[in-house]
Amino acid sequence: MHRFLYAGSSLHCESVDLAAVARLYGTPTYVYSSGTIEDNYRRLANSLEGVDVQVCYALKANSNLALLRLLSNLGAAFDFVSGGELRRVQAAGGKADRSVFAGVGKTEADIRLALEAGIFAFHVESEPELARINHVAGQLGRKAPVAIRINPDVDARTHAKITTGKSENKFGIPLKFAPAAYAAAAKFPNLEVKGLQMHIGSQLTSVGPFVEAVEKLLPLAQQLQRDHGITYFSLGGGIGVVYQDALASGAAAWWEALPVDQRPITPEAYGAALKPLLGPLGLKILLEPGRFMVANAGVLLARVEYLKRGQGRDFLILDTAMNDLVRPAMYDAYHEIVPLQRDTSRRALKVDVVGPICESSDCFAKNRMVQELGEGEYVAFLSAGAYGFAMASRYNARPLPAEVLVRGSNFELVTARESFEQMTAGERIPAWLK
Repeated sequence: MHRFLYAGSSLHCESVDLAAVARLYGTPTYVYSSGTIEDNYRRLANSLEGVDVQVCYALKANSNLALLRLLSNLGAAFDFVSGGELRRVQAAGGKADRSVFAGVGKTEADIRLALEAGIFAFHVESEPELARINHVAGQLGRKAPVAIRINPDVDARTHAKITTGKSENKFGIPLKFAPAAYAAAAKFPNLEVKGLQMHIGSQLTSVGPFVEAVEKLLPLAQQLQRDHGITYFSLGGGIGVVYQDALASGAAAWWEALPVDQRPITPEAYGAALKPLLGPLGLKILLEPGRFMVANAGVLLARVEYLKRGQGRDFLILDTAMNDLVRPAMYDAYHEIVPLQRDTSRRALKVDVVGPICESSDCFAKNRMVQELGEGEYVAFLSAGAYGFAMASRYNARPLPAEVLVRGSNFELVTARESFEQMTAGERIPAWLK
């Protein structure tokens, strides 16, 4: 569910006409719905009613400071994977002491920064990392709280580039080695064994893999409670979102009209399936959603530059490119593309929707049916709030896009479009070239 809907012929984010945003701030521009994020947070936080749940937003999906402050105000903690992301949490006023540090390659500097910030726990990915955290904690005269990420070898049945819970993935420690890894962690003088962690992948559309993974780890969780007194079990993230028919998914009637076995995963279905397994444990449960919180809460606005007629194929050429939204080029990802001004009297065209970058991978959609559009008109890429701006680049010397946050009828620029001077501010021409 989200808050992007047509009011008459104009696409709105909550009560804001998106065409007005495009005219005021230009394009490409990301626009986010505060209300959608608030709804997503509350639904997930309440999905395991009666269980002690802590939601730690995975800010790799979108680390905009305004969104982090919004989530922090709602009660969220955070899941970060770099020192830079930790510093973003701090800059946004988030609570580091309730947040966790994940990732397979933590540096000594990262670990030191996190310990000084007093984080809730490190989610450890390997035995060498345990030794490194112990070493840095010893230098600081502290005890580092840790949980070990266990790889349960569960097929998440998602895209190969975003699965993380199979034995061939780089993440975590195999389940069969877990008791030995925890025994080793308990012997380090500067570590405090605090929890158990898993994360099997992203964009899961069924509760089955979650249930399978939790069932595999339940005996280990019970053993770790007895042997090491762990206090929490982190399930990671991974709840998928609707990308196809995304505009329709803003309406409850669309979801309710589907047969039960065809409905997309929801926080309610997730909680109903996992609560019977987790409730008896008596542990705090950490959830680390990223995509679920923000994907359907954001759109990317683009301007039409040309409608190019080709031989057997037409091209809708936008001012927005793969550097602004890389998911289609990188993951073959689908994003619904809709006009900001809907006109049912116009004919539909089959086009390739492309950007201006000089390579063929700068293509958002092939053979897509869209309303006939001309130069200067606007479109929106739906479900673009996750891994959109966060993965944007300056390829072709294109500036990073702007970001706007909406609440009700109000909207505000929260990230200004990058200027050429900002883009080149850190660059220097050596004196010997002058």
